[in-house]
Parts: sequence; C-alpha cells; structure tokens
Amino acid sequence: MDGKLFARLGAVIFVAVAITATAIEMNRKEEAPEPWASGRAIQTQADPLRNELVRCQGLGEAGPRDTACLRAWAENRNRFLAPGARPAERLPDTPPAPRNDATLQPGRTDQPALEPAAPIAPPQLDEAR
Repeated sequence: MDGKLFARLGAVIFVAVAITATAIEMNRKEEAPEPWASGRAIQTQADPLRNELVRCQGLGEAGPRDTACLRAWAENRNRFLAPGARPAERLPDTPPAPRNDATLQPGRTDQPALEPAAPIAPPQLDEAR
C-alpha cells in the first residue's frame, strides 16, 4: 500500500468520526442545570420594611416625594447606623509583651546586655554602580 493511500484513508476516517460526533451532539437533549443551593434559609416571616422598600424602589423617581418611602428609608438607616444597632464586637485578648528585665535594670549581670556584634558601616556610594 502507498503512503498517500493511508493518508487519504485516515482523513476519511477522521471526517466520518467528526460527522458522527456532531450528529450525536445535535440530537442530545438539553438537561436543565440544577439550581444552585445558596445555603441560606428561606425567610419564613415577611419583613414589612423590606416590602415597603421594594415598593419604593418600584416607584422610581416618585419615591423621594412619597412620605411612606422617606419613613421606610429612615428606619432602614437606623437599623444599621444607629448607636447600639449592632452588638459590640470584642477584640481577641492579646498576651502581654514579654519584658526584658536587663534593659530595665542595667546593673544586673545574670543577663548580658544586647549589643551589636560588629559596628555598622555607613553605605558606600560606589556600591550601587
């Protein structure tokens, strides 16, 4: 058999497989994706403030002129911005910093004073080249 014959046979097989795969994919039925579970509990009680805010949102430009909307927005601001609206969070207790008694009492000899091992030389200006 000739090399050209193998190349042609391979091309025909490749095209046949591609057409078959396309036909199978086109005949496949679409499966509806499963809804994403957010993990949030469904609200069992209706929030009247939330319902009023949604109504005010639907009013659009007339919302700022509606007294009920102004009252609902003020109450919503107070939920989050009023003093005492949120419980005070405690910061975690941090351990006290360790004390170095040698620096507090320089005359003690049981702990050596911290001194640099070698003097620090000033940087040379020629080093950066």
